[in-house]
Amino acid sequence: MSHEAPKRVVVTGMGLVSPVGNDLQTTWDQLLAGTSGGGPITHFDATEDFACRIGCEVKGFDPLDYLEKREVRRHDRVSQFAVAAVAQALEQAGLQGVPDGGDPERFGVIFGSGIGGIGTFEEQHRKLIEKGPNRVSPFFIPMFIPDISAGLISIRWGFRGPNYATVSACASSAHAIGDAMRHIRHGDADVMVAGGAEATITPMTYAGFSSMKALSTRNDDPSGASRPFSADRDGFVMGEGGGAVILESLEHAEARGATILGEIVGYGLSADAFHITAPPPGGAGAQHAMRMALKYANASPADVDYVNAHGTSTMADAIETEAIKQVLGGRAYEIVVGSTKSMTGHLLGAAGALEAIVSLMVCRTGKIPPTINFSTADPECDLEYAHGGMAEREVGLALTNSFGFGGHNACLAMRGWD
Repeated sequence: MSHEAPKRVVVTGMGLVSPVGNDLQTTWDQLLAGTSGGGPITHFDATEDFACRIGCEVKGFDPLDYLEKREVRRHDRVSQFAVAAVAQALEQAGLQGVPDGGDPERFGVIFGSGIGGIGTFEEQHRKLIEKGPNRVSPFFIPMFIPDISAGLISIRWGFRGPNYATVSACASSAHAIGDAMRHIRHGDADVMVAGGAEATITPMTYAGFSSMKALSTRNDDPSGASRPFSADRDGFVMGEGGGAVILESLEHAEARGATILGEIVGYGLSADAFHITAPPPGGAGAQHAMRMALKYANASPADVDYVNAHGTSTMADAIETEAIKQVLGGRAYEIVVGSTKSMTGHLLGAAGALEAIVSLMVCRTGKIPPTINFSTADPECDLEYAHGGMAEREVGLALTNSFGFGGHNACLAMRGWD
């Protein structure tokens, strides 16, 4: 590891596949318009035995736009989303692999997923039960394991630097971006592909989350079911998709004439050490992650202009609100705190990547997507959440929060680029 001064880390490419659009621009336009990605489940037959029969599915996605037919058969949906998001991000960054004369060992990949190829797991388990072990696919293991997207990305584009997956539930892709930033900052790589993907709209996943009473059961109103910070919220709505960013050292980006989209300036991470699924009252772990991100960014609460909240439409929204107030003090009442999960649903391990990209777009444009579906005020959620529609204001520093089952907390701090 290099002992030179830490390097500045900039973003030169972004890519998205989301429930409201299969690319960055479409997703962004739909978020600003307050469009919900919610609807009845179509991926499987969600009979009345399922307490939750709604989700935020990716629509009209064709993996053949990014993969050969044979590859599609050998890539779980989660990896199809990953490859698509990365291909978009690399195109925006002006990279189609390692440039001529570049060192592939200076290009790395960290890509997260909370659950991995659960669709493949369910399909192959049915084959095992119905047809016996000899009918299980030889591709089952490499299609299912959560690290395979990071591996596939490195193989596809020839990146031989740091390479691994982060698996920390709903903090997975935020951890991926933060870790990737650190690898560049400390000289392990010049370019890192980072992000995450998830494809969990499957029977087993729904059965499990429903048994926990974690999912909304507002089945008669799928587009209005995800309502972060509203008093009548009743659980999260499952989403799916993938998000990727291309991170580079400032020197590397400038040397190749790249267009710089923003800068990752802070990263905080912590554990609640409290409960397998619930945050502690007051959100001490979330507070620590946010304070750590601000310290890393050499910033103060007064510098924060926007927080993309974890905001899942569960009881934890009030705890996150309290954590934000404890960290930012009076500044918390002067900024917008938004939850794009009101429109995209909860992408689990991919949520952090999608929301980091949203936060960078907020910094770039000064436009803040609304938090839709508000109906009833919760006295414990008393900040400005842009319930009335898109907000506009100059955003110098944004924070984005991601918290995962197991008590994993991550916070990223970012700025636009002038």
